[in-house]
Amino acid sequence: MARKVKRRQEVEVTIEKVAFGGKGIAYIDDFVVFVENTLPGDHVKAKVRKARKNYAEAFPLEILTPSELRGDAPCEHFGHCGGCKWQSVSYEQQLAFKKAHVAESLSHIGGVEADVLHDVLPAPEIYGYRNKMEFSFAESGWLTPEELKNPEIKKGFALGFHVPRFYDRILNVKYCWLQNEAMNAVLEFSRRYFDESGMSVYNTHTKEGNLRYLVLREARVSGNILVNVVTKAESIAFLKTYAQQLKAACPQVSGVVNTVNSGLAQIATGEAVHLIDGVPLLEEKLGDYRFEISPESFFQTNSLQAEKLYKVVRDFIPGDVKTAWDLYCGTGSIGIFVSDKVKRVVGFELVEAAIVNAGKNAALNGVENCEFVAGDLRFNLDAYSHEPPDLIICDPPRAGMHKDVVAQMLSVNAPNIIYVSCNPATMARDLEQLKEKYDIIEVQPVDMFPHTFHIESVARLVRR
Repeated sequence: MARKVKRRQEVEVTIEKVAFGGKGIAYIDDFVVFVENTLPGDHVKAKVRKARKNYAEAFPLEILTPSELRGDAPCEHFGHCGGCKWQSVSYEQQLAFKKAHVAESLSHIGGVEADVLHDVLPAPEIYGYRNKMEFSFAESGWLTPEELKNPEIKKGFALGFHVPRFYDRILNVKYCWLQNEAMNAVLEFSRRYFDESGMSVYNTHTKEGNLRYLVLREARVSGNILVNVVTKAESIAFLKTYAQQLKAACPQVSGVVNTVNSGLAQIATGEAVHLIDGVPLLEEKLGDYRFEISPESFFQTNSLQAEKLYKVVRDFIPGDVKTAWDLYCGTGSIGIFVSDKVKRVVGFELVEAAIVNAGKNAALNGVENCEFVAGDLRFNLDAYSHEPPDLIICDPPRAGMHKDVVAQMLSVNAPNIIYVSCNPATMARDLEQLKEKYDIIEVQPVDMFPHTFHIESVARLVRR
């Protein structure tokens, strides 16, 4: 019989494996305890934060015996910032964790098995790989336990990341290893400038103040950086001096914009985008194709690995495909990238702005065999079902596909499906439904986000 634990109870456990999401898994008899910030082999004293009928969630109070997998993390913020949970683990071990997560999700969640599960395709760069970073402003930054012990360190202005589990606590990030040196230079200049500027910082409790987010985007092909300062109110005049001084200090900056978000939602998008200085767009290149990136448009955040991901998709396409549907096509990057291997691509996407960008990207590359359709997939697919596709490519959001979309895919009966996923759990759930008609020939995991638990996967399905 499972032994239950109570909230706030202290337990002593040994971590046996790591779950998707980065938490360690321990057992008390047959009762599961998830312990954050732990690794297989850790023997820890932990405190239960949440207790449920079949499992509990806890955080470590003390690591009594560290795992042999533990090493040194280069980042001074490691352990407090929630971004890089595995920075202290060798990259080879991270890849092993991720392959195991894909395999376990397929078998335990979906009850499916691929004929071939390939080793994870590693990232060419494991530091400085992100082309987009989003930092939050705070008038009173959160101090680490070590900083609290130093009486010379006082709470004050901060520009950084949310502390895990707290929407209103910001860790002042001095240097982030996931972005390159040029972006870190922009971060440090911006921190000093806005700290001294006197501009008010938005307060999530009072809803007063102006500065909300600093969003940095880089085009790997050129090294150009687009800087977006998100404020509650339009701040064009105030930001002109910032933009001029920033560009002088950081010559890689090609444009500065001001996004206005006057709403309550804690997001770095808004109702208007104003150009302050330079050019409001970036141009990236994946393979032979160029893509325009606007301040609020979606683009894969690891440019080098995105090209490898898309090559996997293209290599999975069989010969003689007349029509391919590209579901959840976004700004059209996958459809455009594979357009030379099929006769026609029809992309479907809910967000109209993304469809506009997709059309522009196709025109930018002289691609004429791509058509993009805006609207809800559940209703738009029927209008095109009179000409069933030979191939369906789908790249759904983290939540996976709506069950009605999966049902429509089954009814369309396309000979081939390529499923691109950023979440092995929801991929497994969707593949469980698709296995009614399809065999899962192979799955290729692709590591887009080193030092995190996230993993992309590409599954190739063939109709029986």
